[in-house]
Amino acid sequence: KLGSAPSTLTDISSSFYSQLYADNRYRTGDKVKVTAEDLTSVVLVPEGDVADEEATSALAAGYSISKGIYLTKDIVNAPHNVLNSISMANTARKIAAESGGLIECTILGKVECEKRGMGSYLAVGRGSETEPQFIHLAYKPKDGKINKKVGIIGKGVLFDTGGYNIKTAMMGLMKFDCGGAAAVLGAALTISELALEGVEAHFIVAACENMVNEKAYVPSDVIVASNGMTIEVDNTDAEGRLTMADALVYADKEIGCEDIIELSTLTGACMVALGTGLAGVFTQNEDLASELRDISKVTGDKSWRMPLEQEYNDQLKSKIADIKNCGTRYGGAITAGLFLENFVDKKKPFAHIDIAGPVWSDATGATGFGSKLVTEWVRRKGEKKE
Repeated sequence: KLGSAPSTLTDISSSFYSQLYADNRYRTGDKVKVTAEDLTSVVLVPEGDVADEEATSALAAGYSISKGIYLTKDIVNAPHNVLNSISMANTARKIAAESGGLIECTILGKVECEKRGMGSYLAVGRGSETEPQFIHLAYKPKDGKINKKVGIIGKGVLFDTGGYNIKTAMMGLMKFDCGGAAAVLGAALTISELALEGVEAHFIVAACENMVNEKAYVPSDVIVASNGMTIEVDNTDAEGRLTMADALVYADKEIGCEDIIELSTLTGACMVALGTGLAGVFTQNEDLASELRDISKVTGDKSWRMPLEQEYNDQLKSKIADIKNCGTRYGGAITAGLFLENFVDKKKPFAHIDIAGPVWSDATGATGFGSKLVTEWVRRKGEKKE
């Protein structure tokens, strides 16, 4: 017997459907895996009275959540020769087209990004055969009533070679460097299906690839972000924060989001600190930290708040520019968070969530981490009236 609360039924439904996931896109013949092949029905017996309509709605909500998780897994699992910045943009267009008019999709190409001065983002994508695609999905509720305008940014590096500071380990896993973008797009899909009320949500992905060729950016380059800040490239493998710098400025200044969270597979340092089971949450805002801590417990997307030691900003000092893109090997997850703070109004609630660890399982592949967390955060923002 089960509790009759709709939230319980939604959790059961989303967990059930999520466990049925199997990625057979690249399998043939007897290699195709079928989960629960002989299962024909599932019977739930809630305790107490629960209206059929309410139960059906709660179970359907769980299915919608699982669809977002499926998409998140599909994106992270996809090999780079299938999924690049252009096909990622097409995925975003499909989400908008199937949203029933709740989501509007805008894709900014290279020229449009140049007009906005996105030199930080564009530098990373210079070495790729595909041009960068700046993705913006704008969700608005049916009734137009908005309590909060929020921004959710996901790191969308479709493959990361490390650039000229080429990776010497884990290269084969670098298709998962779009894990933040995957979670954001998965959440966008779910939120449109749930038709959440009271919130205007902007999902932003600066999609590109960090490759090596004669056009690629190199260590010692000085690039200019869209807020005018000059950045000395100390390491081309600290590229994700460069793409998100311009995405954060876009969410903050051009869109005018009131609260902003950002998800990224940003640092191996965070994996060293927290292992592969938890995301690191970096924020100066106590209320936002509390919100994310509670949401993490509710959704099962585990996280742990990390410090933002201001003294570590000294590591980011450049001899020739406003800032360097990375510090020393010590406290690398912290200095990454400190770097990103330079691109959001310090008065706005902002959290950087490093999901490098929990986005991938060596046993099963993509985990779908982050989609539920983002969905629940956006839902609560719609309910909260200030």
